Amino acid sequence: MSGIPHDHYEPKTGIEKWVESRLPIIGLIYGTIMIPTPRNLNWMWIWGIVLAFCLGLQIVTGIVLVMHYTPHVDLAFASVEHIMRDVNGGHMLRYLHANGASLFFVAVYLHIFRGLFYGSYKAPREITWIIGMLIYLCMMGTAFMGYVLPWGQMSFWGATVITGLFGAIPWIGPDLQTWLLGGPAVGNATLNRFFSLHYLLPFVIAGLVIVHIWAFHSTGNNNPSGVPVRTTDKEVVKKDTLPFWPYFVIKDLFALAVVLVVFFAIVGFMPNYLGHPDNYIEANPLATPAHIVPEWYFLPFYAILRCFTADVWVVQFASWISFGIIDAKFFGVLAMFGAIIVMALVPWLDTSSVRSGRYRPMFKGFFYVFCLDFVVLTWAGAMPAEGIYPIIALIGSTYWFAYFLVILPLLGIFETPLPQVATVEEDFNDHYGKAKASKTGPKPVPTPAE
Repeated sequence: MSGIPHDHYEPKTGIEKWVESRLPIIGLIYGTIMIPTPRNLNWMWIWGIVLAFCLGLQIVTGIVLVMHYTPHVDLAFASVEHIMRDVNGGHMLRYLHANGASLFFVAVYLHIFRGLFYGSYKAPREITWIIGMLIYLCMMGTAFMGYVLPWGQMSFWGATVITGLFGAIPWIGPDLQTWLLGGPAVGNATLNRFFSLHYLLPFVIAGLVIVHIWAFHSTGNNNPSGVPVRTTDKEVVKKDTLPFWPYFVIKDLFALAVVLVVFFAIVGFMPNYLGHPDNYIEANPLATPAHIVPEWYFLPFYAILRCFTADVWVVQFASWISFGIIDAKFFGVLAMFGAIIVMALVPWLDTSSVRSGRYRPMFKGFFYVFCLDFVVLTWAGAMPAEGIYPIIALIGSTYWFAYFLVILPLLGIFETPLPQVATVEEDFNDHYGKAKASKTGPKPVPTPAE
């Protein structure tokens, strides 16, 4: 938001001047917390602080848990039980860490879907969106590797299934899988590698988060109306914005407190609700679970991976034109990663000149179906790959790709948007001015004589 006029930090005391002349860290912090922010931000803009809390929680609890964890196939499961039973507060640390990952993904999915609805990916914020998707990929990698560390049945077999996907890549797949595992199968080398990367990636995420914040501070925040903040002069800017502190900080902290009430209720009263009971059984390479499922936040993409079987016509067509190189397994891998790639490419796939979905009536309908599709894919991914469930997952996968590759490009051509507000100030007055007016009391009812 460097192009928007705003008050800059001026050091007052001698110490502040001395520090600022050598390392302008105070000015950087001041510029961050006092940044002009669109005054019409709604409650869907609270997920940033929830994500920041989750990242801090995961790093802190993870560091403490590592002090008591042993990354060895013969000792990993016992060390987790040691944490749960013998370490002071160990069970709470582990439950905070495990359920913190779920809260992390709840917040990131709501954050992403908010961006998709309000067009936060459109110019000039394409790089901000791409950095956000890189953070999401790092989160997925970190969560997957962390799920392996308890060395329970679902940990072991989940790692076996997911790493087996790399073996489906033509020509280099087997070598790539062996390199990833550190051997011919999931074993001690795999556990050590995943442990090391699981410890490293959160700090990579933290670095990307800093770049992500820097990026949107350079371009400015998006807002529900989608119209840019006016930059004529400071007085005009003040009509469209408020300082981030104290207005939005207090709002975000209140929202975080509400979220944490629910979060700690789950941690305290139903900490294993989102887990799988098989993961309390030590890993056994000779006993395959009846139904292998990943954590819930992977389920939509797991459903996409499984639904493209050899009897699906698009898989048969891909196999035919590739002379058998692309089989059903490899096609599923391509579809799973492709589902994330098309989401990352949405800045270029959405051809509409209107940013906010609030003014796009046709887009709204398709977007709400897309949200429902995400829920259906999550449910289908948790079901066995038999009966009607693969068909439901295939329909859901088809809509996922159609939404990004067909619907969004065509909507920009055929959709007639609604009239938009001219300024952020006008949008704020439309929504909150009415609420303020209603607080002054009902209008007097005229008498019959009047």
